[in-house]
Amino acid sequence: MSSQHTIVVGAGIVGAASAIWLRRAGHDVTLIDKGEPGMGASYGNGCILASCSVVPVTAPGLVKKGPKYLADPNFPLFMRWGYFPKLLPWLVTYLSHANDSDTRRISKGLTTIVGDSLEQHQALTAGTGAAKWVRESEYNFVYKNRASFEADAYTWALRREAGFVPELIEGRAVQEKEPILAPDINFMAVNKNHGFILNPGNYVKDLVKLLGEMGGKFVRAEVKDFELSGGRISAVDTDQGRFSCDQAVLAAGVWSKPLMQKLGFKVPLEAERGYHVTYKSPNLTPNNPMMLASGKFVATATDQGLRCAGVVEFGGLSDIPSRPPLNLLRKKVREIFPEMTADSEEEWLGFRPAPSDSLPLIGEIGTTGVFAAFGHHHIGLTGGPKTGRMVADLITKTQTNNNMSPYEPKRFAKGG
Repeated sequence: MSSQHTIVVGAGIVGAASAIWLRRAGHDVTLIDKGEPGMGASYGNGCILASCSVVPVTAPGLVKKGPKYLADPNFPLFMRWGYFPKLLPWLVTYLSHANDSDTRRISKGLTTIVGDSLEQHQALTAGTGAAKWVRESEYNFVYKNRASFEADAYTWALRREAGFVPELIEGRAVQEKEPILAPDINFMAVNKNHGFILNPGNYVKDLVKLLGEMGGKFVRAEVKDFELSGGRISAVDTDQGRFSCDQAVLAAGVWSKPLMQKLGFKVPLEAERGYHVTYKSPNLTPNNPMMLASGKFVATATDQGLRCAGVVEFGGLSDIPSRPPLNLLRKKVREIFPEMTADSEEEWLGFRPAPSDSLPLIGEIGTTGVFAAFGHHHIGLTGGPKTGRMVADLITKTQTNNNMSPYEPKRFAKGG
């Protein structure tokens, strides 16, 4: 009996992980992407394996706070107002989840995907050339003072329920631990047993190289459509020709939405426009990755420099960056790292795939033999290896203890 051939669409972290786990299970695997591996959202993230990121943005109170956030030029949430009418249906559904019961339900779903991120990355790369990019670290949340930390009590309660209990330090001990911080930063929640990726773009490239060494293939092509026979996939059509297959995995981030429509599924998914600035050859860097709560950005020392990533903007898929988000990010960096200087700076804009209920789609799309693996908002790097393993287990019919119901693509079968 010949082995099964699976095509994976999308060569970011989710697609690369899916391809590797499927190849390890004995499948013939072809990974297809219109660009170079790891150069989409997987390139521009905050580099952190944020296992404690188990609480969605849509926590209780967001509906009241949202308009105030948008009106505040110092809050890292922006809107391209010309896009607002198109965004509105998605936004109404998104905000409908800003209640306690939905937040707790979503948090449990996120915990399954990200809660053991470091171990999942280590399992994916053990004994390979890609392992050098995976680093163990703390992940620390920095606040102006204890009162600011206590204002986040709801979020921290959910993190504790998921098993993430921080060590709290304050006063001079904060600067002793992280000298890069401004003197008015007086509180830190220290989270041990986390990690980061030293260079996410090169990491994914090495994963795709590993796939090739294992006998898999990478093809640079743009996927146009799925060919179904009797309601089940038989081939993938690209601008480089048709590729026959037994199954397919759709892991193309925001670009998965139009391909889902080819299968008759309308997914309420928007692009979060995310930004970063990498400070090249800085004179100071953090000792561990950190979330700067007052600026709502993360800072990580990478082999490219100090990457500061954050800010959310809604405005569709235009690849033209907006200046206000980048200006605010730079302002916050100056305030929190006042002594840090750099030789040069690199800006980046990318698109995070954001379903309206804050949970990714993982599972078979109807009975088509096409499996969804996208929609991770800002936790794609963190949850990519676990998602890839989940998809491989579904395709190979491997029994696991994972509850897959929160991620079922069919929850959007009617476009809701």
